Amino acid sequence: MKLKVLSQIREIAQGAWDALVGPDDPHARWAWLDAFEEAGCVDPTTGWQACHLTVWRGSHLIGAAPAYLRSDSDGDFSRDWGWASAAARGGVAYYPKLSLTIPFTPVTGTRFLVAEGEDRDAILDELARGALTLAKELSASCVQVLFPREAEAIRLEAHGFSRRVDFQFHWHNDNYADPDDFLARFSSKKRNQARRERAAPATQGITLRTLRGEELAHDRANIGRLAFNLHRSTIDKLMWGRRWLNQAFYDLVFERMPEPLELVVAEREGKVIAGAFNLATPTRLLGRYWGCFEDHPFLHFNVCLYHSLDDCIARGLQSFEGGAGGEHKIARGFLPTFTFSSHKFLDPRLERPLSDYIKREADEREAALVRFNAESPILRKR
Repeated sequence: MKLKVLSQIREIAQGAWDALVGPDDPHARWAWLDAFEEAGCVDPTTGWQACHLTVWRGSHLIGAAPAYLRSDSDGDFSRDWGWASAAARGGVAYYPKLSLTIPFTPVTGTRFLVAEGEDRDAILDELARGALTLAKELSASCVQVLFPREAEAIRLEAHGFSRRVDFQFHWHNDNYADPDDFLARFSSKKRNQARRERAAPATQGITLRTLRGEELAHDRANIGRLAFNLHRSTIDKLMWGRRWLNQAFYDLVFERMPEPLELVVAEREGKVIAGAFNLATPTRLLGRYWGCFEDHPFLHFNVCLYHSLDDCIARGLQSFEGGAGGEHKIARGFLPTFTFSSHKFLDPRLERPLSDYIKREADEREAALVRFNAESPILRKR
């Protein structure tokens, strides 16, 4: 096996990269990663220098990990701003850092891509060793693997990585026959609240539908433009909003990989007034961005949560991940679900204090989330 570092995803053929990507990881596809780079969302001027790790046997690609040298933490959802600030106060350089992740995408997925038939653990080990070597060569303070699958995070502990535990609010399908079957698990008060919110669009003259498949593919340029305008409409309203993604990114992903893309649209008087951009896999729905041109009570809950939750039940999807953050999701039937990251600090001044902190934090979060899910105030057990 031989490890190579690529300065852009285009140094490798799309088919070779995508042969490593499973159907449950649309964000790891070549077209998604290339769109970031071609659109200029990912380059050294935005704090992202691509240095993708690849493993070869002869001329055959057998393993890969998307990786970036970061000059800040903007857009990677690593939640390490406090660490960087503390390091700066102590006179320790936290940046650059090496991040194995999908830019701007806080979604759990496979971070170490391995060819079918290969020894997954052996390839992961090779990529992990390669990441640590590269980080030292680039004078990075640490290597972090963001939103890996739990098995990957556990395997990385053998390489000295600390496994950090966090959570998002996800909906899980307990083989519900229909939305009423799901709502039957709510307490009476919460069920009535949800039904009032769900009924709002009809009284407001608003209809909701999802654009996907052939309908999306036949008008991908206009739908991609609509998705961008909706996203930008919300970002620009927020004091902390960040313009990470541009029109060119949306143009590229809608043109090159429309299959997993979906756009929920809310229409009123023949016009689209709100929407949510999602990606679907054979087992789960992944919420990404939403936006609105008009404000109406409960519009956000219906566009971003209820409509797609009901759709997941109809399609038999196992889960709906509505994005990072959002404690408001709890009252709508979404429960805390573990997410993970792995961290190896190369500077000894960071290694001990931060590794100890991660261990204490993980113990507390694991206990709290297990307790919450066992005693959920929202859903009765079946």
